[in-house]
Amino acid sequence: MEKKKRANPTQPPAKVISMKMDATFFFERAVQSLDRFHYDKALKYFRRAAEYEPENAVNHCNLAGLLSEMGNYEESNRILQQVLDQIDPAMTECYFYMANNYANMEDYESAEKAIIHYLENDPTGQFLEESEEMIELLSYELDRPTKLTSIKSREGMFEHDRARAMLEEGKFAEAVRILEKIIKKHPDFMAARNNLALAYYYMGHFDKSIDMIKQVLELEHGNLHALCNLAIFYQHFGDKENLSELMGVLRKTYPFHQDHVFKLATTMGILSEHETAYRLFKRLLKTGEAGLDPCLFHYTAVAAYNTKQYAEAERQWRQANKFDPGSEIPGFYLNLLHKARDEEVKPPVSYHYHLPFEEQFRGLEKSTEGLPDHLKRDPLVRSSFFWALRHGDTETKLQVIQAFGLIADNEVKEALLEFIQEPAEDDYLKKVAIFVLRNIGLHEPVTAVLDGNKITVPASPFSPNLPVWEPKWQQIMDMAMKEMDRRYDMVQQYDLQTLWVEYLSRVYPIYSPKISKVEGWAAALEYLTAKMHRRAISYHELAHRYKVSVATISKNVKIIDEACGLKEKMEAIFPKFTSFDHKIK
Repeated sequence: MEKKKRANPTQPPAKVISMKMDATFFFERAVQSLDRFHYDKALKYFRRAAEYEPENAVNHCNLAGLLSEMGNYEESNRILQQVLDQIDPAMTECYFYMANNYANMEDYESAEKAIIHYLENDPTGQFLEESEEMIELLSYELDRPTKLTSIKSREGMFEHDRARAMLEEGKFAEAVRILEKIIKKHPDFMAARNNLALAYYYMGHFDKSIDMIKQVLELEHGNLHALCNLAIFYQHFGDKENLSELMGVLRKTYPFHQDHVFKLATTMGILSEHETAYRLFKRLLKTGEAGLDPCLFHYTAVAAYNTKQYAEAERQWRQANKFDPGSEIPGFYLNLLHKARDEEVKPPVSYHYHLPFEEQFRGLEKSTEGLPDHLKRDPLVRSSFFWALRHGDTETKLQVIQAFGLIADNEVKEALLEFIQEPAEDDYLKKVAIFVLRNIGLHEPVTAVLDGNKITVPASPFSPNLPVWEPKWQQIMDMAMKEMDRRYDMVQQYDLQTLWVEYLSRVYPIYSPKISKVEGWAAALEYLTAKMHRRAISYHELAHRYKVSVATISKNVKIIDEACGLKEKMEAIFPKFTSFDHKIK
């Protein structure tokens, strides 16, 4: 018989690597098992996660959801009822899940009771559309109408739907007005609060947005939309400690509804949790719940790109191109992927389904027809403009003000009217904004803060040093503007107006210019403006367009330059944006 080996007392004990067995550990194991369609293992791991954190309703709901998918409806309902009785009675969505389970068991009476309780007590209306479909089914099966006295989430729902439509069209200020009224009347309307936080965020009002998110979480601490939005804010403000804690909660969340899956996926992508985002987007594509939306293919492609799955990214962008053939967005990213394939450091790619901000402006600069209608209505494009106007650098703000001149709707007017009253903003930018407001049809006096003082700017061109504004002066400027339209951008047109006012302010009343030919003065102003912006131009071209002699234009150019001096003008009015060192010819 073989002798047993005795342990050597001098031998050091074997090293054991400890494994942290907590709810997060088992949740992650459960998700991995689900990805491989190993439902029995996933069920075991979800049970262990719930055992480790028995007070966490999310763990129990994850378990109930999987049991329902596996057809174990009775046990799923038992767990959901336990959540309501012992953990969180405010989780009204549990009644919706229970109604689905009862319907699958063909217990239509119990399904009806659960769905009625959900609709009469749930303030958010998260599953309203699905509930209405279920009521239709139950009415058919029970051969009678469902006795529903009220739908809590329908209170203010018509106005809320209108506000959501405003958000989708990029009309943020209008949406804010509607949503603020709804919340005043229905303070527990969580969906309205979340959309109001979103509207504030789109407009660049970050403080207001985060305050609204915190109000939502005080009223409903497990609201997934609010938690996702809060995580994005923590990242935005660099609050790593709070972000890390919140990410722990989000990583353990396994949402039931496709809207929640989509929200969590996009949030994880924005937070650079690309592997999680990719898994969630793939889940949506596999189940088909979200439909064949080109945006979803783009999001999946971006997640694949950011996890170095470049072949998969290409496949998904090709799918986006297939389902959105009229868009240039998928083609742009396919081209970017092709160019960057051999580069060691790949360029960053945004989850937003639109062209990068810089690319949009590049397109605007080349366009002679203004901003396309689809871009004017795109909420992501519009929100990027609002953000940049509040938080961009000076040159970006200048570009946004010009873009607003192309959009030219009420939202733009409100944003610019608010901008010109900001004491901290650059005076030059505010004067350009006033010019744009005049250009898009706002002719009444406006209030602005200029040189640190709150003043009323009259409807005529801003000319504080001129006691009068002669009709012929306006004719000259109008003619120059008409000829410059489509040839020059808003800043260049504004600079022409500024040059004209500057000239008149310097010579009046000592010397009032003799104006015999309006065309000759207008042509001279365009020539000088072109030179200031280093644009190629000739006296002969202007003489042909304005139908005036070269000599007349040259004479007026000399008169204006002698009074103003372009070098002096550039230093005095807009030193930050342009330099000029060419002698006028």
